[in-house]
Amino acid sequence: MNIGWIYKDGEVIELPSLTAVIQPEGGWFASTCPELGVASQGKTRKEAHALRAEAVELWLEAASAKEIRRRLKLGGAAQPLRLAHA
Repeated sequence: MNIGWIYKDGEVIELPSLTAVIQPEGGWFASTCPELGVASQGKTRKEAHALRAEAVELWLEAASAKEIRRRLKLGGAAQPLRLAHA
């Protein structure tokens, strides 16, 4: 998910490319954006993706510039997993 930037509280905040993680969970699909800590779910992967995108947009609209910068600074992005004994 790539938004680019937003104008919030009188300033421009550059947004990195955001990660979407979708996993099956109890008959549903859970979808998260780890960089912002925003999650949603849907009955299908497509619905989960669309609802998570909407949740991120709504969160960015409601959050303060300070909170957006804080969460982006914390990171939380997915990284490759290297196994030593596989």
